[in-house]
Amino acid sequence: MLLVATACGLPRDTGTTLADVRGGVLRVGVTDNPPWVAVAGDEQPAGAEAVLVTRLAERLGARVEWYPGSESELMAAVKDRVLDLVVGGLTADAPWTKEASLTKPYVTMRTLVAAPAGVRVPGDLTGQRVAVTGGTAEVAALTSEGADVVAVPEVTGDEGLPVVVGEWRLTELGLTASRHELGAADHVWALPPGENGWQAEVERFLLGLSHAEVVRLLVAAERAEAGR
Repeated sequence: MLLVATACGLPRDTGTTLADVRGGVLRVGVTDNPPWVAVAGDEQPAGAEAVLVTRLAERLGARVEWYPGSESELMAAVKDRVLDLVVGGLTADAPWTKEASLTKPYVTMRTLVAAPAGVRVPGDLTGQRVAVTGGTAEVAALTSEGADVVAVPEVTGDEGLPVVVGEWRLTELGLTASRHELGAADHVWALPPGENGWQAEVERFLLGLSHAEVVRLLVAAERAEAGR
């Protein structure tokens, strides 16, 4: 965060962000959360939301400066107006997002139990072996459903079992969704509080996106990450 503070200078007055960004510099905090945002060393951030930020900057004639950090650090920086925007797969219910002003949710993504070809997901998950990425919240959600959890490093669709995936992965992995939904997340971006004109501009951009377009960007991001 020392880098952010020294590079960005003093906080600006409330209400000037849109005017400052238009034709100028868009200062964006990014946290590593593929496929939404992928941060790797000194490389420019990749991922679905990095693409969207670049599109927003082009629309405003602005140049993007990227500032990696943890969500909690970046929220403090955007609260103090050292950053104009924070992205990274943020969800509307994250506790530290209270530090900032959040956009309206621009996409809702569900987490589902799905099945590869030839595998049936029963109506009741009790005792059913289900593969899920280890160390995630979905492990607990499956356990509460009575499933026999099979933790894997990464779900590939080749497990020969029902699996837990974000809905954008269904087509890519050739999976069929079941009726078992383990959660849904409303995705948002974070902005400095009190910047109404800036927030309205960002929300116009985000709410012009379709669900299908966001899914395409997420799939493309995962494919690019797999090809590295």
